[in-house]
Amino acid sequence: MQAETQSKQRLLSRVCTLAVMAGAVMPLSAVAGASFESEGGQTFSVGAGFRGQFQSVDGDSEFTLPDIRIYTSGSLHDNVKFTFNLQQRDGDTADVLDAIAQFEFSPGFNIWVGRMLTPADRIEMSGPFYGLSWNQYRQPLYASDQSGQAGLIGRDEGVTFWGTAGKFQYAAGTFYGVDEYSNQDDNPLYAARFAYNFLNMEANPGYYTSSTYYGGLGNILTLALSLQSQEDGVGSEFEAGDFSGWTIDLLSETVLTGGGVVTLEAEYKSFDADYTLASQPLTDDCFCLFDGESAFATAAYLFPTDVGPGKFQPYVRLVENSPSDAASSSATEFGLNYVVNGHNTRLNFNYVSGDANASGYAGADVDVLSLGMQVQL
Repeated sequence: MQAETQSKQRLLSRVCTLAVMAGAVMPLSAVAGASFESEGGQTFSVGAGFRGQFQSVDGDSEFTLPDIRIYTSGSLHDNVKFTFNLQQRDGDTADVLDAIAQFEFSPGFNIWVGRMLTPADRIEMSGPFYGLSWNQYRQPLYASDQSGQAGLIGRDEGVTFWGTAGKFQYAAGTFYGVDEYSNQDDNPLYAARFAYNFLNMEANPGYYTSSTYYGGLGNILTLALSLQSQEDGVGSEFEAGDFSGWTIDLLSETVLTGGGVVTLEAEYKSFDADYTLASQPLTDDCFCLFDGESAFATAAYLFPTDVGPGKFQPYVRLVENSPSDAASSSATEFGLNYVVNGHNTRLNFNYVSGDANASGYAGADVDVLSLGMQVQL
């Protein structure tokens, strides 16, 4: 615990000049689901989101609320903003999801400091609320999405530099990564994402992504490369190893003449980890990651005609995980989104069959039926 505290103090000391500016926050009145502006021009807004699902796994059924979130954000100055979000997962206590001091100087150069998404592949940057499919986490994930020892829900504490130049987008930063276990020397995790928009530009807050825009941005073709690495990023206290990973992801969205929308999402991922779930160190607890290759492809079609208040979007998703030290795994998902208000209101029904999961290593070969609902304000 003492080593972890010292590590965080060292990182914070490197960014204290920026972070102290966040102390300029002025108190503002706020009501959930609303935005307010003070006489001095400062703004504050509050929102919320949740995802609920009824799920049957090989005949055993349950209802869960896997994601409940409270969003807050504000502007202290034209160039100084903040974000503070909370999340409760599966009935656990609420945790800090994001806590970001945002220094936004121009489209080409901005700095975020605090707890935030590490630059990564599209499925991790889009998260569950802005994904195309409902059960997208069946690939090996980067360190900040594994068990909480190196961040949680794709988030970690650090600094990110991001911006755009024409149709090119970038985000690069340094984070804690795994901060105990194998990393006794406090080596940082480095993360970056570089994307090029061949057609229309994607539009998201900061350097975030979405896996579909339901045709709202016209024709899109974006190719991106993400990279992460950390010395002593895997292993145990007495047997440390390094981690590195890279991903290429592609998003294509085409609005047809009749108003239908074809969306294609694909990804290839390669991880190099000295210690894995299948090849663990001999002593002590291990922070272990996937080693090998993984790929997925998703195809969806949004029908142009409203049925009631929304539109139907069937999709199919194929996943293949190929670890270097264990048997391969796969999964197939057939799903149907009912899109009422983009990512803010949708229903989903899906069927998944296979043994692939977020560790990258084969789990139980199961058949899963899910009925889900997503709402954001």
